[in-house]
Amino acid sequence: MKAFILDAYKKNAALRPGDMPVPALDDDDVLVEIHAAGLNPLDTKLRDGAFKRLLPYRPPFILGHDMAGTVVRAGSRVHQFKPGDEVYARPRDGRVGTFAELISVNEADLALKPKNLSMEEAASIPLVGLTAWQALVERADLQNGQKILIHAGSGGVGTFAIQLAKHLGATVATTTSTANVELVTSLGADVVIDYKSEDFEKVLSGYDVVLNSLGGDTLRKSLNVLKPGGKLISISGPPDPAFAREQGLNWFLRQVMRVLSFGIRTKAAGRGVAYSFLFMRANGGQLRQITSLIEAGIIRPVMDRSFPFDATNEAMAYVETGRSRGKVVVKLK
Repeated sequence: MKAFILDAYKKNAALRPGDMPVPALDDDDVLVEIHAAGLNPLDTKLRDGAFKRLLPYRPPFILGHDMAGTVVRAGSRVHQFKPGDEVYARPRDGRVGTFAELISVNEADLALKPKNLSMEEAASIPLVGLTAWQALVERADLQNGQKILIHAGSGGVGTFAIQLAKHLGATVATTTSTANVELVTSLGADVVIDYKSEDFEKVLSGYDVVLNSLGGDTLRKSLNVLKPGGKLISISGPPDPAFAREQGLNWFLRQVMRVLSFGIRTKAAGRGVAYSFLFMRANGGQLRQITSLIEAGIIRPVMDRSFPFDATNEAMAYVETGRSRGKVVVKLK
């Protein structure tokens, strides 16, 4: 099968187009013909080697964390899916590889594609949808009437999280550039901070939750908008000891995580705020709940553009600019 392969960890390296064997199918797996694959900043970070000590990949391997496609074959213990089903997923860590014609996915990671979405639209959803769900529903337990600040509202996670937070009944503030104010407002943002002309920490206060996807300076400033008892959830780091335990990392790496997050955890504790790092995980059950929201018209995908599969490296370079509005996908069929 055709695929885009990472031969070695290297910053800004191009993926190699080539042929790879058809993935093996275990009893609990589903073999999917991929129609479209979503791209994420996680792909570029993984390529650059940012997670080589944390995630179980050894080059050469196929990159890609989002996909939508059609079931070709199901393992003997698979009961929810059959050949011909249209599905989508964020495959679990250790088994990614959606920049390819075929992928083998554990049944538990998979869900039927929303009926009202194209394959390209569906491929844009899993990683950002699950990230937003696990941050807002699981980690934050966001409630009706609470206030949340979502940074980078025009990005892939931000566009989804704004809509989910509004569905949960929260008042939503977001940061974005001047060019994207109209977009985030259309998604439901109540308060929009143009970061080019305003400082969010001087405008906002008394918030229950902050979802951060930006750098360390923004992370530290975010403490100042939270009220005591508030929650600062970061998907961009630094990793904390709880994450290290969840990942089953060795003693040395646990201590590294403890040191990396010591400053922000200490500052948060001093303000009576909880800090946590979120690294989303595959979850077909949560994806099915997201499907229901999409089919009900509560959440819509926000896509920047689609590239042909042959232009996967160009698509990666575009994602790396940080200027995309919503998601970028590559189309295989």
